[in-house]
Amino acid sequence: MDIQDLREQINQIDEQLVGAFDARMRVALEIAKYKKENDLPVVDPAREREVLNRLSAMVPEDMTMYAKLLYNTVFDISRSYQQHYMTQKTELSNHIARATENTPKVFPKQAIVACQGVEGAYSQQACDKMFALPSIMYFKRFEGVFQAIESGFCRYGILPIENSSYGSVTEVYDLMRKYRFSIVRSLRLKINHRLLAKPGTKLEDIKEIVSHEQGLGQCSEFLKQLKDVKVTVCENTAAAAKMVGDSPRTDLAAISSPACAELYGLTVLKASVSNSDSNFTRFILIAKELEIYPGANKMSLMLNVQHKPGALYSMIAKFSALGLNLTKLESRPIAGTDFEFMFYFDLDASVYDDAALQLLSELDAGPEVFTYLGSYSEI
Repeated sequence: MDIQDLREQINQIDEQLVGAFDARMRVALEIAKYKKENDLPVVDPAREREVLNRLSAMVPEDMTMYAKLLYNTVFDISRSYQQHYMTQKTELSNHIARATENTPKVFPKQAIVACQGVEGAYSQQACDKMFALPSIMYFKRFEGVFQAIESGFCRYGILPIENSSYGSVTEVYDLMRKYRFSIVRSLRLKINHRLLAKPGTKLEDIKEIVSHEQGLGQCSEFLKQLKDVKVTVCENTAAAAKMVGDSPRTDLAAISSPACAELYGLTVLKASVSNSDSNFTRFILIAKELEIYPGANKMSLMLNVQHKPGALYSMIAKFSALGLNLTKLESRPIAGTDFEFMFYFDLDASVYDDAALQLLSELDAGPEVFTYLGSYSEI
């Protein structure tokens, strides 16, 4: 046989498979109706194990793992199909509908905004790009931003969430589990790190460099080239520049922004210190209440999946089955648990998409610890 003959055989087998799949899903729907009428859960682990064991015995040994993989996928699709039928609109669905209706159609030009750091911080620069006339309140730590939102002291807060070259800001992710908030908007900001020092200072004079942990990580290749230079972490890149400006030392430098050089009377010792010329940080704008502005095409979720093999795969398969594009997955350990993790998902999903709303309803009705973080657009 040549390859065309073999492909024709595959086509014939696929036709049988599609017919069998359609028949199986129709029976699965009848089972969903029965479960709904009798208040039974969608997931039946004992039944799934029984099916897997029976089918594994029906295939050659070298096909056993492939058969298990196939039917685990079939189970995922079947559960999603049954859940779609059984899940009615939840309070979350109604909450989202109210937010969509009640949020103003135009994003505000001015507001009281919480930022971490001091004047000149990248968070402040992100704020200026989001608002025409912001009133900025500065806080020393990221947690202060969350507290300002939760208490109602500020309407909005800006937080860095990830960097293109140094990864996620893990402290922010850990704090996200502790506070109640919603994401209103996000922004990708080009980061232009410079090495700043007092006027007249030369590079060979520098004995210590200060910056935020992220700034130091994003300039690690430059720092490796320096000899006998102490590297010190401080709370913010702008705070680092201010520290150098306020210090009498002439052997101290900061990794910070060009704007901070002007603000704190410093000069640029070296203009290119980032590991990459394409260095971007993504910021999120948070609010206490759910606000969904027109054009929202991204969605963020926080989820604690069950601590068992395949649990995360099953969750991701649910996104795939609904045709939703997963753009970010972050995991953080849950303190005080036995290797349990909280997972953070970003999706390309419009709040006006029925499939996305169905997913939220299913997750809200499911057994997992689930938090909807908001729907928003990125600028």
